[in-house]
Amino acid sequence: MSKVLTEEQAAISKEITQKTVFPILLAISFSHLLNDTIQSLIPSTYPLLKNSLHLDFGQLGMITFCFQLTASLLQPFVGLYTDKKPQPYSLAAGMCFTLVGLVFLSRAVSFPMVLLSVALVGVGSAIFHPEASRMAYLASGGRRGMAQSLFQVGGNAGSSLGPLLAAQIIAPYGQSRIIWFSLAALLAIAVLMNTGGWYSRNLNRGRKKAAGPVRDIHPSLSRRKVIFALAILLVLIFSKYFYMASMSSYYTFYMIDRFHVSVQRSQMYLFLFLFSVAAGTLIGGPIGDRIGRKYVIWFSILGVAPFTMLLPYANLFWTSILTVFIGVILASAFSAILVYAQELVPGKVGMIAGLFFGLAFGMGGIGAAVLGKLADHTSIQYVFRLCAFLPLLGLLTGFLPDVEGRKTPQKAPQAS
Repeated sequence: MSKVLTEEQAAISKEITQKTVFPILLAISFSHLLNDTIQSLIPSTYPLLKNSLHLDFGQLGMITFCFQLTASLLQPFVGLYTDKKPQPYSLAAGMCFTLVGLVFLSRAVSFPMVLLSVALVGVGSAIFHPEASRMAYLASGGRRGMAQSLFQVGGNAGSSLGPLLAAQIIAPYGQSRIIWFSLAALLAIAVLMNTGGWYSRNLNRGRKKAAGPVRDIHPSLSRRKVIFALAILLVLIFSKYFYMASMSSYYTFYMIDRFHVSVQRSQMYLFLFLFSVAAGTLIGGPIGDRIGRKYVIWFSILGVAPFTMLLPYANLFWTSILTVFIGVILASAFSAILVYAQELVPGKVGMIAGLFFGLAFGMGGIGAAVLGKLADHTSIQYVFRLCAFLPLLGLLTGFLPDVEGRKTPQKAPQAS
C-alpha cells in the first residue's frame, strides 16, 4: 500500500511541481517581507508607546503576548482546515486584517486599543503563514528546505527592516506615522491576489491526479516515534523563540540600560541583529537539503550557546559582533525544523506549518510577557544572563530519528 501511495505522490509531484517555481516563491517571500515589516513595527514602537501611554515593562510584554497569542492559537486550526479545504485567496484576506490593525494602531490612545490593534495583526498573521508555507511546499519542486528558507528570509528581512524604518519614520514624528505602512499592506494584498490564482489552478490539477489518500506519517516510523520526535522539535522551538523574545522585545532596552545609547541608536543595533537573523534563515534551508536537516538543527540550537553565554559580559563593540553570530546561527534552525516535521507527517503539511509557526509566535508572546515581568522585578541585564542558557536544550537533538537516512533509498526510483 505504501509503495502505491509513494508512486502516486511522485506522479502528482512531477505533474504539479516538476520544477521549482521561483516566481511564486519570490512573490510569497516578498509578501512575507511586507507582512513581517508591518508586524515588527509593534516592538519597534515600544519605547514610544512606553513614554506616551506611561506603560511599564509588564504592559509591553502583554502587548507582545496579545499579538503572539492571537496568532499562535489560530494558526494550527487554520492549517488543519486548509489541509482539507485549501483557500488560495485566504492570504490576501488575512492581509486585510493586518491592514485594519495597522490603521487602528496608528490611532490608538489607550492601552486596550493597542491590544485590540495588535490582536487584529495577529489574526492576519495566523491566516497568512500556514497557507503561504503550503504554497512554498507546492512550488518547491522537491527542494523543500530551500523553498522554506526563501519564504522565511522574506519574513526575517521584513522583521529587520521594521526597526530601521521605525527609527527613521515613526520615532522622530510620532505614532500617527504608522499609518504610512498601510501602503505596504495594500501592495501585499495585490501580490497575494495574483499568487492565489496560480495556487488555485495547481490545486485543481492536483485534485484530478490525487485519487488515493496521502499517508499521514513517515512510512519508516511508528506513530509513537513520530509523536516523540515532534515533541523534541517543539521543545527546540521553545528554546529558540524564548531567547528570540528577549532579543526582539527587550534588546533595545538592554542596549539603553547597559551602554546608555539613544533610542534611535538602539533600534539600529536591533536592525543589525534582525538582519543577521534574515541571513541565517537563507543559509539554513539549502544546507539542510544537502547535508541533512538534523545536522543543521544540532548546529543552530546548541552551537549558539557559547555566544549567548558571552553576550551579557561583553562590551559595546563585542556585543554587536556577538549578536551577529547569534542571529545567523540561531535563525538557521527554523526552516530545517519545519521541513523535518513536515517530512515526519507528510499528510498534514498545513497543520504542521500552523502548529510550528503558531508555537513560534506563542513562545515569543509568552516569553515577552514572562521576561517583561521578570525585568520589572529584577533588571534587563539579569534577563539576558538567564536566557543565555536556553540554547543548551539543543542537546535533545540527539534523540531525533534519522528520517533523511531512511528516505534516501526511496528517492532514487523517482529520479529515474
